[in-house]
Amino acid sequence: MKKELEYFYIKDSYGWNQDWFKEVWMNIGGCGCVTACDTFVHLKKYKNKNNLYPFDTDVVEKEEYFKFTNIIKPYLRPRWTGIDKLDLYIEGVKKYFLKIDENTIDVSGFSGDNSYEEAKNIIKKQIENGYVIPMLILKHKNHIMKDYVWHWFLINGYEEIDNKFKVKLVTYGKYEWKDLEDVWNTGYTKKGGLIIYSEK
Repeated sequence: MKKELEYFYIKDSYGWNQDWFKEVWMNIGGCGCVTACDTFVHLKKYKNKNNLYPFDTDVVEKEEYFKFTNIIKPYLRPRWTGIDKLDLYIEGVKKYFLKIDENTIDVSGFSGDNSYEEAKNIIKKQIENGYVIPMLILKHKNHIMKDYVWHWFLINGYEEIDNKFKVKLVTYGKYEWKDLEDVWNTGYTKKGGLIIYSEK
């Protein structure tokens, strides 16, 4: 079984490309902000949460999206250690929701300490319900995950095939499929996790 969420392009980019930031801190550390911005565009475009993104989503324009990153940046700003805890991310999102009087969406965390099976189940549930999933990885021992170390990215699809559970990872305006076991089992005790959106 395969399930991919509809998504949006900015020019030829699959969502926003962090390399487009000219400001150094956002270029190297704006991944948390980008995942929130992409999520809010997606929630407006596909969930009719119209107050989350102040511009048109029929065609997402690069210049307008960039303006939006400056709106979200104070809530999920880059910092020396990065947004390295789910609670920091959730706090920023909730402050933005409070600012714009958004009270129909709940946001919570799903710790990386949870088991692979629990992660698989919550990812399936979120994708089936139409929600993209921000994910944080801190350190990782598997070389194939080197591009995702200390990084926020999105999951917006899954595929079950031959007893494998693959997830569609979105970052830097591109996507790729990876085995969730490789993604989830970092080999370290300090872990990130998932951000879970739902209707209140």
